[in-house]
Amino acid sequence: MPKNSNLYRLGLLGGVAVIAAGSLAYWIWSGNGNEAERLALGRSLYGQHCASCHGVYLEGQPDWRKPLPNGRLPAPPHDASGHTWHHPDEILFRITKEGTAAIVGNGHQSDMPGFGDIMTDEEIRAVLAFIKSTWPERIRNAQDQRNAAKQEASQ
Repeated sequence: MPKNSNLYRLGLLGGVAVIAAGSLAYWIWSGNGNEAERLALGRSLYGQHCASCHGVYLEGQPDWRKPLPNGRLPAPPHDASGHTWHHPDEILFRITKEGTAAIVGNGHQSDMPGFGDIMTDEEIRAVLAFIKSTWPERIRNAQDQRNAAKQEASQ
């Protein structure tokens, strides 16, 4: 054993916990059914409901960080260049279902509507799974860590 074997064990245990939490979050998030079918459904629904604002290639609207004349922000990209992956799955789901203004509160104005009356929860999850499937592995891993941290904080 190395000189700092307790630190080694603690680090190893922490790593295993993060991997286990990430695997559990993915298992919960992925739901039932064939993943390829789910991603195809998500891709189709994204094209139908999201691409007009967020872009066919998930690129978002130009200058998405600069407020429009009405004070609202343009639609952000959902690819790796955006900030979507900075949010845990639970927040992404709620934003998609309820709309940004409902989640942010305090009179926040947004052009992002809620899709809870248009898509089922499983359809929303399929869209988010499609978006996440386009991210590079390092981005998916970073977002998985946010999910694990959120889950740990809520326990």
